[in-house]
Amino acid sequence: MTSPARPRRIVARRSPIHGNGVFAVSAIAKGEEIIEYKGKLLTHAEADEHYGDGGETGHTFLFTLNEQYIIDANQQGNSARWINHSCAPNCRAVIEESASGDPRKDKVMIEAIRRIKPGEELTYDYGIVLEVPHTARLKKLWRCLCGSPHCTGTLLKPKS
Repeated sequence: MTSPARPRRIVARRSPIHGNGVFAVSAIAKGEEIIEYKGKLLTHAEADEHYGDGGETGHTFLFTLNEQYIIDANQQGNSARWINHSCAPNCRAVIEESASGDPRKDKVMIEAIRRIKPGEELTYDYGIVLEVPHTARLKKLWRCLCGSPHCTGTLLKPKS
């Protein structure tokens, strides 16, 4: 016997923030896991080989999973790759470590940090840290378009 299909909670479509976005179809409760960020698993070296250091494009579907692996949503990705950045996000990305301790089985879940109303765009803070100097040109490439009153103007975070 099959279980009944769950109603669709999110939908990807054009975004006023940037390109595509993901929007709530129904209300989403604070703390609710919404979607797993999926894609092909790459080592950091493989990602560097395919994409370079990522600092020159201002656009990426790469998500650092752990010290060994990156998720590449350009390949085998799902609609989570369309969730836009915001300086005032309503979601967060949570890395869930595998119970077995296998870093290949870690995963990234997108979780609501507050109640999200139907029609509202899902966003999270990308937290992008580049190890290269944050020049004016790089800040322009990684410009934030979220529109929040507290917008920092860039997706880049200070290096620690």
